[in-house]
Amino acid sequence: MVDRTGIPLAIVLTAANVTECTVLAQAVDAVRPPKQANGRRRKRPVELHADKGDAYRFCRDLLRQRHIIPRIARTGIEASQRLGRQRWVVERTLAWLNRFRRLTIRYERRADIHQAFLTLGGALICWNYLP
Repeated sequence: MVDRTGIPLAIVLTAANVTECTVLAQAVDAVRPPKQANGRRRKRPVELHADKGDAYRFCRDLLRQRHIIPRIARTGIEASQRLGRQRWVVERTLAWLNRFRRLTIRYERRADIHQAFLTLGGALICWNYLP
């Protein structure tokens, strides 16, 4: 899950044969609003843009329960070109993660080590955004 500029907010590691809709709740819950310097809490995302892989009623209801507006293209109703205007940011961030050799091909057998490399790759992407 990334924000509007492509900075990673949450990284969830799953098996390759798991659908996106089953881990949507984990990804949304992994974005915890941290406390700001003046004591106020940041708000959760207002909208979530997703591709047609999350176009299930369950996913829409899950987002509405968390007070997030789902912007998910529906199969056969909405064109994917409209959604692609926001979706390319996610694809660009995935391309940035693929620049790291250890993440392009999974060499590790243990999931915790691969999750650590994913977190490190996300941290390096965030580091590049700092002035």
